[in-house]
Amino acid sequence: MFTGEVVTKSGRRRAWRESLFVDHAIFRLPWSNLQTVIPNSVYRCNHPTPARLTRLTKRLGLKTLINLRGHRQCGSDALSRNAAATLGLNHLDMAFESRGAPHKDRILRFEAMYRSIRKPFLMHCKSGADRTGLAAGLVIMFEGGTTTDALKQLHWRYGHFNRSRTGILDAFFLRYRAQAEGRLPFMDWVRTEYDETALKRDFTAGKLASFVTDQVLRRE
Repeated sequence: MFTGEVVTKSGRRRAWRESLFVDHAIFRLPWSNLQTVIPNSVYRCNHPTPARLTRLTKRLGLKTLINLRGHRQCGSDALSRNAAATLGLNHLDMAFESRGAPHKDRILRFEAMYRSIRKPFLMHCKSGADRTGLAAGLVIMFEGGTTTDALKQLHWRYGHFNRSRTGILDAFFLRYRAQAEGRLPFMDWVRTEYDETALKRDFTAGKLASFVTDQVLRRE
């Protein structure tokens, strides 16, 4: 846990130590799963370092950074908030879960945020795999896309494993496909028919895949 300030040299050093070795940013230094969701408008990746965020802001013309982890007391959070402020980016928190049925109220809040924020924007969680995949899939649906397109955002190439407990995110889009796609617009279904309790009850995760994701990779 990091509770200091990054405006001092000592505070920034503490933030970097916590980010690299507790929040596993050391693995994100050489690797980013940056991808375009909507050309010239929406992008996704794992939690960016300040240097990477600076490069992406210049390259993509970013206006907003969305943190899908929620406000956390960790070095990575403190560093990216400071970098966003320095770069003049709007920094917004939109916490999603990676192993629970997506909450209706959070989906509604995210849609309202999506309709009103400055674009282009970049969104991230920790690994850029599960919560970022969910949010990217939601963006596809907000824009009138299909569940087939949305499910492409939840893919192993980003580090997402649909046989683990994070597969409930895939099950969410598949539930809409089975119940209402072609009959009812996505957000109308979310508002009037989506039952997160039933989705959680009906979903069964694979034990091995969950062990790898939770215990070996230690993903959030």
